[in-house]
Amino acid sequence: MVPKVRFALLSLLSVVALSLGVTFVLAGSASAANILANPGFEAGTTGWTCTAVPTAVSTPVHSGSRALSATPTSSDNAQCSQSLAVSPNTAYKLSAWVQGSYVYLGVSGSATASTWTPGTSGYQQLSLSFTTGSSTSLTVYLHGWYGQPTYYADDVSLDGPGTPPTTTTPPTTTTPPTTTTTPPTTTTPPPTQGDLPKHVLTGYWQNFYNGAKALKLADVPTKYNIIAVSFADATGTPGAVDFTLDSGLSSQLGGYTDAQFKADVKTVQARGQRVIISVGGQNGTISVSDSTSATNFANSVKALISEYGFDGVDIDLENGINATYMGQALRSIYNGGGKVITMAPQTIDMQSTQGGYFQLALGIKDILTIVNMQYYNSGSMNGCNGNVYSQGTVDFLTALACIQLQGGLRADQVGLGLPASPQAAGGGYQAPANTVSALNCLARGTSCGSFKPSTTYPSIRGAMTWSINWDASQGYAFANTVSAGLAGLP
Repeated sequence: MVPKVRFALLSLLSVVALSLGVTFVLAGSASAANILANPGFEAGTTGWTCTAVPTAVSTPVHSGSRALSATPTSSDNAQCSQSLAVSPNTAYKLSAWVQGSYVYLGVSGSATASTWTPGTSGYQQLSLSFTTGSSTSLTVYLHGWYGQPTYYADDVSLDGPGTPPTTTTPPTTTTPPTTTTTPPTTTTPPPTQGDLPKHVLTGYWQNFYNGAKALKLADVPTKYNIIAVSFADATGTPGAVDFTLDSGLSSQLGGYTDAQFKADVKTVQARGQRVIISVGGQNGTISVSDSTSATNFANSVKALISEYGFDGVDIDLENGINATYMGQALRSIYNGGGKVITMAPQTIDMQSTQGGYFQLALGIKDILTIVNMQYYNSGSMNGCNGNVYSQGTVDFLTALACIQLQGGLRADQVGLGLPASPQAAGGGYQAPANTVSALNCLARGTSCGSFKPSTTYPSIRGAMTWSINWDASQGYAFANTVSAGLAGLP
């Protein structure tokens, strides 16, 4: 029996809910129950559709006698999903116990929401709440991440009104549950990136004067598809950044104003170019290492996007990176309108998937535009075949790019970052024609040096240079050569 006071409160809530078009699911009510079929995998994978070959293991389990075990590959995130009918405009709660690195839990269809963990030593519960839309079709999914180890899941629960899917078939890895909707695709589609072409050239525009040719933003040639404004400035608030047009640059340009810069952003965007704000650089002191600094960073970048019209953000931090909290911040920025997300790690940062930058790239792979690793200022490094290669060679470019390609990044997320002139870097400069050779080697298997990848990557994304200003000082030798090479790729 419901006490009178509680009954009155429930009546009031019902009126409010009806006015909002939302149904509340009350804990303890008959309708709040797990509506997933085979939620603990006690019947193997019956009721679940998996993109890889999953198994039901007896250890480790969270409860009962079995749990899901699935292993991602370099091209498959080992997703297991279940589609079912739900009530429209209704609040639900989803949870699961998971173990492993980069395990994701989420929903699509009538609602879109997800959560994840970068890694656990034992079982950890993931949970999220969401409200369905007008559609009654919902898909619940679990997956790991490309190139990462096996993950485990158990005791998946979707609490709310509805009916579990019919699952009368024996355990199998290929038979989908009875459903009227199509399960999610087996690979993560490329994120929305502001209508960029298949192959792109990225360049850094210097918001300072150091002897390289001073340029207004609108002076940047259209051969540059992405212009990274260098750099945002750290503030006194942990993680937060700001941007101010440099007075030294302004003086070189005869009084370049903030208003002119904002107008130039619109001008180059109208030409099809994208402008992003770069954070970091050699002297960057920005640290995003906890939830507070992640929120500060995201909010400050979103404020710059709103003020200046930037299309996204570039991460060029060279003093370490926290994959968990920077990933959190970048997702917030992406959801807030910053659709072009790029990175420019040093070579050492991408030697292993265990590195912070590599983990960040894999962790946000679904929203990541491109990683333009700096193939310079590094000396000799290991290639994907275990051999050591010296900077300044085609082999250095192809053998190190291979690490990223084999480590889980899509080819359309890998770019080659080179200095535009000998003055632009302390070491590692090579002729722009070498960049074109490396791109052709990766895309077609032609023009290689001594190293030739075991497969080709026709969708290799492109190249980057530091900087547009140093390139201008060289008569745009880099942009002219490399953009022509990009145009000739598959």
